[in-house]
Amino acid sequence: MSLDMLCIAGFDGYFKLLNPAWEKNLGYSREELTREPYLHFVHPEDRERTTAEAAKLTTGVDTVSFENRYRCKDGSYKWLLWVSTADFQTQLLYAAARDITDRKKAEEELQQAAAELKRSNEALAQFAYVASHDLHEPLRMVASFVQLIEQRYKGKLDAQGDQFIAFASDGAKRMQALINDLLALSRLQTRANPLMPTDCAGVLRNVQADLLLAITEAKAVITHDPMPTVMADSSQLAQLFQNLIANALKFRSATPVRIHIGVKHETGNWVFSVRDNGIGIDPKFSERIFGIFQRLHARDEFQGTGIGLAVCKQIAERHGGRIWVESQPGQGSTFFFTIPDKKPAESGY
Repeated sequence: MSLDMLCIAGFDGYFKLLNPAWEKNLGYSREELTREPYLHFVHPEDRERTTAEAAKLTTGVDTVSFENRYRCKDGSYKWLLWVSTADFQTQLLYAAARDITDRKKAEEELQQAAAELKRSNEALAQFAYVASHDLHEPLRMVASFVQLIEQRYKGKLDAQGDQFIAFASDGAKRMQALINDLLALSRLQTRANPLMPTDCAGVLRNVQADLLLAITEAKAVITHDPMPTVMADSSQLAQLFQNLIANALKFRSATPVRIHIGVKHETGNWVFSVRDNGIGIDPKFSERIFGIFQRLHARDEFQGTGIGLAVCKQIAERHGGRIWVESQPGQGSTFFFTIPDKKPAESGY
């Protein structure tokens, strides 16, 4: 790491004294640096800010962390980080600068990579949406004709023929479910809404109404703690709760289904939990289940595409939180997710 560049400058805008680090870092001789006003070496785009910062120094406001670019003798520029103070009796500025060019370059590369990743993710989400949407019509036609064949020819063919028709019909249904889930996944980005104050109790009421048939069929009892108001995309939060509750209904054991939605406040986050008394999950799969298309059971045991928990993960992360599970086989599961406790002005949306 290079030595700090120490200097004394006058209120007149010229360097008076410079340590050897200036010559080493910028390539100019000490005489060249003191011959011209120091603004002469500042990047044109930074001169106005630098003049304003120097003016603040002359009013008694110390510089704690100011960044600007200085020209090197070879024509390149280096980023400098400044700490400065003024002495009004001598009309001098005392300052130390540190070369932070490498750090700024790394920050710029990181920002570019993040922007490129964002563009890539958006393009991928748009592609998934368009591809899934465009598959709907031809698949609907295939499913319709398979259904007609099944209605017209079932029992008129041999056993193998009926089996082939059943395979085609089942495949079409599973493909339709997969496309619907892919559309839901892609809409997390393409149709996201701003985060707004959202009443979680109201969201839960709507989710239970949507799942009423499945809840009734499972004879499930669902309870919940008093729910807070959080900054959220209400439709995505509903989808998160719905996926977790639907999973609890699906992966139930022989005992009466009991589901409890809890919530507590911890270090700036609302920590929600969805606890069930179902079949449970082996802890070794606790991370794998949040991947796309990850299934732990055969299709003849439990229906599904393996996308639901991946959707939950993306929703939690989009809200600035995370999701995880605690479970043991045969002992039920508790899914946790967090949502930051943000005030509307802090939401960034």
